[in-house]
Parts: sequence; structure tokens; C-alpha cells
Amino acid sequence: IDPTPSIPEAQRWLQQAESDLQAAHNDIGHCCPNWVLFKMHQALEKVLVAAVLCHGEAFEAPMGLVGLAQWLEAVEPKLKGLAEEVEWLQGCGVDGKATQYPSYHPFPITPKEAFDSVDEEAVLHRLQAVLGRLQDHVHGM
Repeated sequence: IDPTPSIPEAQRWLQQAESDLQAAHNDIGHCCPNWVLFKMHQALEKVLVAAVLCHGEAFEAPMGLVGLAQWLEAVEPKLKGLAEEVEWLQGCGVDGKATQYPSYHPFPITPKEAFDSVDEEAVLHRLQAVLGRLQDHVHGM
């Protein structure tokens, strides 16, 4: 990724994040909470990347989502609390691996079963708030 601030590129990532969030919303209550959470993870990752791109930084995948949120908080004090929100979302199962792979769960549990008790609506509501904050940040650049 080009290391100069790229608002159009950030907006492109933001557009896809919004699409991923809509896909998660469409799946709520239809038997597969792991897929809802996976799509939420995809939306969260993309909106964080969009915000980082606004600052002319390349996205470094090994940093992780909490690391990206911490970096954003450091460069933009108005985003204070973002890392805590991302940690909360991850604690609810917004994850790119545990939602997909049985090896992340004790035998014989599968990802489909592991997230049955998650309140998908509550997690979606929190993610929408994070997405809104970061949309405002991108649009304000």
C-alpha cells in the first residue's frame, strides 16, 4: 500500500467494511453465529485499515486489530477508548480464526457450536458504534 495519505483508498476500504457489516446484519438469527461474527471481524478490520490509511500508514497485518486501534488512539486523541472497544468485540467472538477453525476450540466443539450463546444484536450494535466513530474520522480527514 502506498504510504502517502490516501483518502480515496481509505473510502474504498470503508465502503467494503459497510458491505461486510450489512452482510453480518443479514445473517443475524439464521443459525450460524460464527459466520455473523466472522463478517463482523471483516468489517472491523477494514474500517481500522481505512482509518490508518488516512494517516499515510501502510497496513501491517501482524499488528493485529487491537494494535491498530492503539496506534489510532495515539495519533488521534479523539479516538480514545477505541482499543478497549476492539478488545470487547474480540472477547465476544469477533475473530477471523476462532469463528472458522475447529482447532481454536476444545474437542468436540466446532465454531458453529462455540458461539451459540453470543447476543449477535448486542455485538452488532457495539460494532456499529465503532464503525460510526471511524467513519466520522475518515470523513473528517
